[in-house]
Amino acid sequence: MLRKRLGVNIDHVATLRQARRGATPEPAAAAAIAELSGADGITVHLREDRRHIQDGDLTALRNIVTTRINLEMAATEEMTRIACELKPRSATLVPEKREEITTEGGLDVLGQREALIATVARLKTAGILVSMFIDPDLAQVRASRQVAADAVELHTGTYCEAFRTGKYGEELARIRVAAFYGGSLGLKVFAGHGLDVRNIVPVLAIEGIEEFNIGHSIIARAIFLGLPAAVKEIADLIHLGGGRSFPSTRDGTRSVPLE
Repeated sequence: MLRKRLGVNIDHVATLRQARRGATPEPAAAAAIAELSGADGITVHLREDRRHIQDGDLTALRNIVTTRINLEMAATEEMTRIACELKPRSATLVPEKREEITTEGGLDVLGQREALIATVARLKTAGILVSMFIDPDLAQVRASRQVAADAVELHTGTYCEAFRTGKYGEELARIRVAAFYGGSLGLKVFAGHGLDVRNIVPVLAIEGIEEFNIGHSIIARAIFLGLPAAVKEIADLIHLGGGRSFPSTRDGTRSVPLE
């Protein structure tokens, strides 16, 4: 059986630091704690406007991370150059707009195929596994294969919003079909955005998804539980594939207790 992995996104540790433009809390320290608490990798998004993660954080992470670094990045010349110098284990190409609060939706690989082919080639030449952050849409999955990506990360944000209403079957099905299709094309399949200890449980049952990148919900839980416990809570859930017996929510899905 495929062992599922947890990538902990530490961007919002840097968000807190940047609120005062100070030195703490340190993202690299958070990465070390996350690894010790069960994370299989560390994810960071170096944005064009440097709103949270800074260039110096990448150097610190390269020196301290013992698992793997996944760099989320826009497909720009600047970010491609930085990635090729850093040489993270993987790079995830994401859409990026200055006015957005967080990444909104998946990358339009289909509409940017020609430009992305060159970016993917440069990253792969540097020995970096390349993933496309896309909506669970079959045309986008196919386009990701056409630009020679190694993997796709399925955007789970719409599903997570639907989960809050209890009517998420259609969105879950889209993720399941996209994951199967990606696997059939030889792509590795990951998932992320908006996932937490409750809404991840149905997604864990989908075969073929091998990695989950989660940040905001872990950092939010860490305020009350502490970072080690917040990471361990969801790491254990992912590593067990959602197989533990948890109480049911009102919509019938299993969930870990929050108290």
